[in-house]
Amino acid sequence: MATKIAITNQKGGVGKTTTSVNLAYYLARAGHKTLLLDFDPQGNATSGLGAEKASLKKTMTDVILGKAPLAVAVMEMKFEGLKLAPATPHLANAEVELNSMSKKFVQLKNAIKDIEDNYEYIVIDSPPSLSLLTVNGLIAADYLIIPVQTEFYALEGVGQLLETMKLLKSGMNPNLRLLGVVATMFDSRTSLSTQVLAEIKKFFKDKVFETTIPRNVRLAEAPSHGVPIGVYDRFSKGARAYKKLTAEVIKRVEYNKK
Repeated sequence: MATKIAITNQKGGVGKTTTSVNLAYYLARAGHKTLLLDFDPQGNATSGLGAEKASLKKTMTDVILGKAPLAVAVMEMKFEGLKLAPATPHLANAEVELNSMSKKFVQLKNAIKDIEDNYEYIVIDSPPSLSLLTVNGLIAADYLIIPVQTEFYALEGVGQLLETMKLLKSGMNPNLRLLGVVATMFDSRTSLSTQVLAEIKKFFKDKVFETTIPRNVRLAEAPSHGVPIGVYDRFSKGARAYKKLTAEVIKRVEYNKK
């Protein structure tokens, strides 16, 4: 059965999709059959892996509305061991329809059940909000990873996300756990980044991953070429950081299985 990880932060621009795409890629590179599930209506994870949105036949919109099984939406990628369940902006409209459905909170969980034995990891890229889609992702997941940028207002809104997680743990998903917090956009040359990282560690303590993701031009460029950073420039600081982060993620998941 797959380990399901939701990458979530209701604040946008924190490196959520970058983390989702590159974590999924390096999990696959490490030999784990991995599915990247794009559950963000912006569909940035889909384009970040080079999928042409205009030519997609089935997407997460069809899946979440019960019009197609997840297996039909899953696409083969040119990266060994990695598959994609794509999304387009139509997913935002689907959320309105989802709201009137009787099992609106567990649609994603139920969709994943049919295919999870085919994968070792399922990475869910959630929307940058505490929407019904995000809640679906958290209910479907075993673990939550929160990317937090080392910039001003970094912890804004994180408390509300943790409160939502606490409510779900007491009700619809008692097995949900915070796997860790990853500091993103870190610039060691600035005192602000260093100070904010210290605040993140003070707030989350041992839940913070040792690896920090640097502010890196190559990381920003990779999505426009439709490839993960490990393909675009595997020797860049960003690539090395995500490879190291993935090793930490695997280590924590394996530890929790004991």
